[in-house]
Amino acid sequence: MADKKIKIKLVKSLIGSSESQKRVVRGLGLTKKDQVVEHFNSATIMGMVNKVPHLLEVTE
Repeated sequence: MADKKIKIKLVKSLIGSSESQKRVVRGLGLTKKDQVVEHFNSATIMGMVNKVPHLLEVTE
């Protein structure tokens, strides 16, 4: 499970989001709308994704 990569895309703007949500998105390495990053599918990363599911799109 942890050796599989997932792609995370920021699909909505951070304008109007709380400071903690902005920090979570920044921690994932996302800074701009429609930017895509790749991470290993770990519990830590998935926990961060689950904090802001309305802002992100995840693909395998």
